[in-house]
Amino acid sequence: MTKHFKSAFRQEVAELVVDKGYSIREAAEAMGVGKSTVDKWARNLRKERNGEETHDTPISEERRRISALEREVQQLKMEKEILKKATALLMSDSMKNLR
Repeated sequence: MTKHFKSAFRQEVAELVVDKGYSIREAAEAMGVGKSTVDKWARNLRKERNGEETHDTPISEERRRISALEREVQQLKMEKEILKKATALLMSDSMKNLR
């Protein structure tokens, strides 16, 4: 069974390594998480802070917020396109009715 850790917990663990100087092993033992998991979270946090893309769930609060805003922008773009098409269709129908 796979454990699911909350974002804030993943960030806290990664910051132990990245910001506080703990080794992967020390952080893993202190927080009760596997070493490979802590290593992955720390690498992802470093990448995020360097502006690099990661394909994993964002670690930092800022990156999670950016991801949510990116999804919202995509949704709004899609809705805008739908509205443009509907408006064009309605305009063409009203032009036909005027003839």
